[in-house]
Amino acid sequence: MVDVVVDAHALVADLRDESAEIDALVSGLADDGWATATPAAGWTVAHQVAHLAWTDQRALLAIKDPAAFQAELAEVAATTPLHELDRHVNAAADAGAAVRPADLLADWRQGRDELAAALEQVPDGTKLPWYGPPMSAASMATARLMETWAHGYDIADALGVRREPSARLRHVAHISVRTRDFAFAVRERTPPAEPFRVELTGPDGEVWTWGPAEAAQRVTGPALDFCLLATQRINRADTALAATGPDADVWLDIAQAFAGPTGEGRQAGSRV
Repeated sequence: MVDVVVDAHALVADLRDESAEIDALVSGLADDGWATATPAAGWTVAHQVAHLAWTDQRALLAIKDPAAFQAELAEVAATTPLHELDRHVNAAADAGAAVRPADLLADWRQGRDELAAALEQVPDGTKLPWYGPPMSAASMATARLMETWAHGYDIADALGVRREPSARLRHVAHISVRTRDFAFAVRERTPPAEPFRVELTGPDGEVWTWGPAEAAQRVTGPALDFCLLATQRINRADTALAATGPDADVWLDIAQAFAGPTGEGRQAGSRV
């Protein structure tokens, strides 16, 4: 078994690779292909890419001008309650999806390249503002990789493409574990006091672990299932995940790797 260690430089390289894989899915699409509906209600392929481009730009702003990002965040918070933040996100996706596909793709490419370069220059110990708790550069890179992977999954689903999980999935699993307490707090529940043991089987059969081996409460199963669950791309009933302990069991019902309000998740039986 391997306890996961996160390396910032490897993270940025993996973020680039994850983005390039999604880019390959959409770069050859005709304009009408960008209008293909995805599993996210009301979102087309163009909406998915627009959302990635927009969040990459927000992350870049948080790095380059934290004060401007915080001012923008304060303005949004003043007009949009947290539970309605999706309206703000959807409006940005709608605006991006209205852009000519070739221009949208170019904007996404430029923004993600600039973000990757900026992440590599953030000094150690720096905390970057975000829509959830402030993050280190490594955590920001992990969050961007998680979102890219999750929205890429939606795009692949819409296009009838089955993506094979790679070792990059480990980063998605890592942030999904690290956001355990956030998943409880965002639902106004007290996070469990004790750590859980998490043991997930990666794509190559290696077992990735978090938490003390002697923990009474634990989660085990396929890493892909756990990542899909925490990004709300699958219903728990369609996973092979197992929980030991009441709090661990609750966690699998509410797991959320992304900042912002809770989502509705997917209906049982909708796994691709």
